[in-house]
Amino acid sequence: MTKPRLFSGMQPSADSLHAGNYIGALLQWKEMQTTHDAIFCVVDLHAITIPQDPVKLREATRRTAAQYIAAGIDPAQSILFVQSHVPAHSQLAWVLNTITGYGEAARMIQFKDKSAKQGADATNVGLFTYPILQAADVLLYDAVVVPVGEDQRQHIELTRDLAQRFNSRFGDTFVVPEVSILKETAKIYDLQEPTAKMSKSGANEKGIVWLLDDPSATAKKIKSAVTDNDGAVLFDPVAKPGVSNLLTLLSVLGGSSIAALETEFAGRGYGDLKSATADAVVAAFGPVRERALELLADPAELDRVLAGNAERADAIARETLARAYDRVGFLPRA
Repeated sequence: MTKPRLFSGMQPSADSLHAGNYIGALLQWKEMQTTHDAIFCVVDLHAITIPQDPVKLREATRRTAAQYIAAGIDPAQSILFVQSHVPAHSQLAWVLNTITGYGEAARMIQFKDKSAKQGADATNVGLFTYPILQAADVLLYDAVVVPVGEDQRQHIELTRDLAQRFNSRFGDTFVVPEVSILKETAKIYDLQEPTAKMSKSGANEKGIVWLLDDPSATAKKIKSAVTDNDGAVLFDPVAKPGVSNLLTLLSVLGGSSIAALETEFAGRGYGDLKSATADAVVAAFGPVRERALELLADPAELDRVLAGNAERADAIARETLARAYDRVGFLPRA
């Protein structure tokens, strides 16, 4: 029986992924690769919608791929590749640009929010067309399922609209994907600002638990996490966001339910909760960190793995692109 095709990816926007990336995406990707024909991408074309240092971007791309593998994404079982290694992504994006309405693209919430913060002069056209490139990423591989966070739902809805519009105008060409929202119960928040989602661009370095942090640094950050003055270890994201965030981390990485943890820590202080959470995070991240650093110590071998996977991705993408080019009416090269 053929497994349903899955596509997802993350930007190489920092030297290390963080706890939110690991729990919110990578752990679920690891499970889904056993039930799906999975394709995972390091989306470096998307990354350049903000200014990048070329040397740092190249290194961050390798480091992101290494962390995918170290976290359990198997490049023999799944396809794991770098977006810019497959030219069809930008080629199909141009075709999709021409069937996307200006108003439709302008309504994308992420573009509206980011351009409002940056101002029109500091906002590039790449940011405006970002969701259309994302649509090309998905449609090239006939993906049936696209696991993303809630903040990406609108982009996948646009992908569905563009696939249906193209199929209506030019004949059946693209699979219309289903959006799969990653489990919200596993959302991880900033340790210093527990009402804000943990982000690579967080204002306070102490609030971000990096996957590649030294274990002692990880433990120190968790033990310094913001809580409250109440003293009760209870899960209440509104009234007790800091404590709830620690309970989520400990529950996911320690294997106990939130309810069981509330019982276990009843009458105990936040110090005990923080220590237990630090131990669980260090224990979970330690092997991942070690494996990622091993991979990064041999960049030639890592590049070889990524190149081989890019060839596998390219074979699928070129076939889809040729189908789309034919339907649009492009003259084939003799």
